[in-house]
Order: sequence, then C-alpha cells, then structure tokens
Amino acid sequence: MIKSIDAFLRKLETELKIRGFSLETVKAYLRHNRAFLEFINKKPGSVYEDDIKTYLAHLISDKKLSASTVALVRSSLLFFYNQVLGKGFSRIKTPKIKRNVPEVLSKEEVKALINACRSDKSRLLIELLYSSGLRVSECLNLRVEDIDFDEKICVVKQGKGKKDRITVLSENLAQSLKAFLKKQGFSSGIIFKNKHGKSLSVRNAQKIVSRAARRAGIDKRVTPHKLRHSFATHLLDSGVSIRVIQELLGHSNLQTTQIYTRVSREHIKGVRSPLDDL
Repeated sequence: MIKSIDAFLRKLETELKIRGFSLETVKAYLRHNRAFLEFINKKPGSVYEDDIKTYLAHLISDKKLSASTVALVRSSLLFFYNQVLGKGFSRIKTPKIKRNVPEVLSKEEVKALINACRSDKSRLLIELLYSSGLRVSECLNLRVEDIDFDEKICVVKQGKGKKDRITVLSENLAQSLKAFLKKQGFSSGIIFKNKHGKSLSVRNAQKIVSRAARRAGIDKRVTPHKLRHSFATHLLDSGVSIRVIQELLGHSNLQTTQIYTRVSREHIKGVRSPLDDL
C-alpha cells in the first residue's frame, strides 16, 4: 500500500512542479494527500467523493481544524483527484473562511520597533517590510537588481500567484540601503544574507521582528506580516486609494484589500454623516 501511495504521490508532485507551484505548496499538497490516504486506507484509484467528505468532516469535528486549513486540505485533495486522476469531483463544500480584522501596529509602535533593532541588517529588514508592504518571502528574495534607487521603487518578481509587481521604496530607506550595500561590499544578488552568504530564512526574519518587539516593549504579537498589514492601513489612513493599495500589495481581488477599511479609523472618521447635511 505504501509503495502504491508513493507512486501516485510522485505523479502529483510532478504535476505540481510542471505547473510552477511553489516548493511550500508542493510540500503541503503531498502532506495532505498522504494523510488522507492513510486515514481512508484506500488506493487513490478507489477513492470516491464521499471518502473525501468523510475525511474533511473528521478534520472539522474531531481534529477541530480551522476553516482555512480545511479549505487548503480540500484544494490539495481536489487537485490530485481532479487534475491528476481525472475524477471530476465537484460537490465538496467546506465552511466559509472567517476573515478576521487584521491587528496592526500604530506608527509609534513601528518607530519603537525600528529603534529597538541592534544591527543595521535587522533595522533595514523591518523598515523594508513596513515601508514597501512586502510579504516576508518577497523581502527575503529581493535582490539589489530589483531596486530602482532613482525612482524609489522595488520590483517584486514572481510574487504570490507568480506575478511581478512594483511597490514603493522609502526615500530615507533607499539612502540607508545604499550605505549598507556599500559597507557589505556587494552590488548585486540577495540583499539579506546569513553568515554563510545565503538568503535569510523566514524563521530568521520572524525572530528578528519578534525580538525587536520584545525589546521595544510592544505587548502585541508582532510578525513580519503584521508590518504588511500596518503598511496598508497607514496608507489608507493617509488617503491613498484602495485600488492603489491593492496594486502595491499584489492582491488579485479587491475584496482582500478592502478588509483594511475595517481597521482604518481615519478612513471612517473622514466620512461625513448625512445628518450633518440636513
């Protein structure tokens, strides 16, 4: 049975790679499909829609997994059975994903976070995450060649969804980055490297941010993604169009960006009540 599973999962892995899925997505899809087959104890060719429903119900009621995790498992299984095995399963629904209002840092907290950094590299990493709204993986993959210091823009190559986009670069940060690169003695390649000359890991970046937050005395749980949330919210507060913010963040759907209108107090305060016009 294990050998049979491995053979089928190799087909899945090949298909995912051919279609250009990220390494993390490939790992996740393989992991979820293996767990399902071990649970249902069937060969992939013998799986029916009801088997997938039974497994998803188990994840929801017994494992108490979140709606977003269950949705990912569903996507993983349907890709395999529909795209690789041609089953045509289509009647499998999962709970709606609850969109929580993102928690953001105030501008004062961002300043405190930056001031709590103990190295130029840590400070620049945090400043870039906040000033450009980059995802942590995008920031860590950013190369010197991707920055136009004259135009003050960053070119994010192959971001989420394999799409390139342009985002802003702080003028102050541009000067600091130039000085940092000159000091480090390199003019091309990955900007944020570890001591071995390779790109920092996501875990490294998370530690840099969380440790700076502790030193700054910030009670909130601070992550690289929270800096992206703060970037979007602060832009909205300052009057930047939601459509422009959508482009800067690289959201394919405007609804994803509109969640920031729920946390922007300035955006709400700027609305005039119709009662005042009577």
